Amino acid sequence: MVLIADSGSTKADWALLPENGENVYVNTRGFNPVVHPHDLLHNEVLKLSRDLLPNVNVREVHYYGAGCWDQRRKKVIVDCISNAWPGAKIEVMHDLLGAARATCGNDPGISCILGTGSNTCLYDGKEVIDNVTNLGFMLGDEGSGSHLGKAFLRAYFYRELDQELNSAFEAYTTVDRMTIINNVYESEMPNTYLAGFTRFMGAHQNHPLIQKIVFASFAEFLDRHVRKYRGHLELPVHFIGSIAFHFKDILLAALHERDLTAGRFVQKPIEALADYHAGK
Repeated sequence: MVLIADSGSTKADWALLPENGENVYVNTRGFNPVVHPHDLLHNEVLKLSRDLLPNVNVREVHYYGAGCWDQRRKKVIVDCISNAWPGAKIEVMHDLLGAARATCGNDPGISCILGTGSNTCLYDGKEVIDNVTNLGFMLGDEGSGSHLGKAFLRAYFYRELDQELNSAFEAYTTVDRMTIINNVYESEMPNTYLAGFTRFMGAHQNHPLIQKIVFASFAEFLDRHVRKYRGHLELPVHFIGSIAFHFKDILLAALHERDLTAGRFVQKPIEALADYHAGK
């Protein structure tokens, strides 16, 4: 059987392609070898093989993952998966290639990831041919959940929320201000913690201040990344990830302002990747 994985920093989706019958889809915690301890993936893969997909003979694994941009980080993934399924052929690729294959298929385009983190690439229909450097949540990740979370928390602590929004947020958090700050700086996964505040933002995205924050973040993302690619005014700009999906209307407004052509919006690319590999 063939196993496909699409892993971001928060969630991972897996698709099992049997030789006969329907595909099986399961979910685990996400993993990024840049920011997460290695035993996190090891434990999730063991849980996957023992509990979610027990007694499955996996002969081939195609893993698309956040942070898998060099051989050292890819080896972390290979080692963990090979422990669960010894003898399986394992291919580890950057999640950008997964995004491109899921959204563009075999056609040229610009593919963007807007989830906990963000990234972009120019795709020629076969390979990723250009990528504006992703600096991660500390220096970059414009337009991402962690970027939005930071912007919202700044507005909250700098007393820029109106009384209604401030009261709603404090009822939502149920923790005091110092606890929030401590969680940001002491959390094992600060990018994921910051991105968690987008749930509140999504529930209040009709509020003018939330719209302003989100639009500014998306505008910065498009200006610093998408508009750097050759042909960006002619090619469709595709998006995957929960942030692009849930804040689609604001993102469309930012695209329209820059005369960019909106392509596909895919919340979870795993089904498209399963179809890609089944067809291949």
